[in-house]
Amino acid sequence: MILYEYPLNERVRTLLRLEDLFERLDFFAGREHPLEHHVAISTLFDILEVAGRADLKSDLLQELDRQRQTLAQFRNAPGVSLDALGRVLGQIDRAWAGLSSMTGRTGQHLRDNEWLMSIRSRAVISGGACEFDLPSYHAWQHRSADSRRQDIAGWAAPLRPLHDSLSIVLRLLREGAQCSTLTAQPGSGFQQPLGGKTYQMVQVRLDPATGAIPEISANKYLLWIRFTAQDGDLRPRPFEGSVDFEIGLCNL
Repeated sequence: MILYEYPLNERVRTLLRLEDLFERLDFFAGREHPLEHHVAISTLFDILEVAGRADLKSDLLQELDRQRQTLAQFRNAPGVSLDALGRVLGQIDRAWAGLSSMTGRTGQHLRDNEWLMSIRSRAVISGGACEFDLPSYHAWQHRSADSRRQDIAGWAAPLRPLHDSLSIVLRLLREGAQCSTLTAQPGSGFQQPLGGKTYQMVQVRLDPATGAIPEISANKYLLWIRFTAQDGDLRPRPFEGSVDFEIGLCNL
């Protein structure tokens, strides 16, 4: 099944973007070729840009604190595994402590690194990071893969509490999904009134063999999913036929 996730507010949109960027960073930072490490560094700059929201850290701290208080109420509830609950609360506590320890503006250590900022200023120009533009960067790319990996890990380390915190919040959001299996009739798509109830994210799971692609839009009153397919030049066109899919409405 292919999972499509659609954020219903700007905060979740930012968290999903950062999650995607951290996954990309970890993938390319763990590789060996200099070009792969160039992608990792470019992704660090993208994280710096997205994480620069002034209220992101405080939003995450408040949400972690709220989840800690909510989950703590289940300690005396029947049928609750105290070991599992304790593990989750411990993860929240560690994430909260790590995020609280981040001082100053998020990613300021990267902004203070003149060498990295010189690469960033050239990387936004198409082909601007060539060896004749940045000879010191070209030299760095010829260091050993282990040396480059250590440098990237060091630059990313101060951002890890942010990653840990958003990972917990998104995990709890996904685990709170209200799921159902539905069928969209040919040509009609799918509409569901929300009745003003607040959700933070929509999940749609589809069998890739159907060839259907969901296009999701929503407001506080209505969720609408239109299914398309790709023709020979990959342009979307209305999907013909019924579509079986799973939907999850997520809220914290």
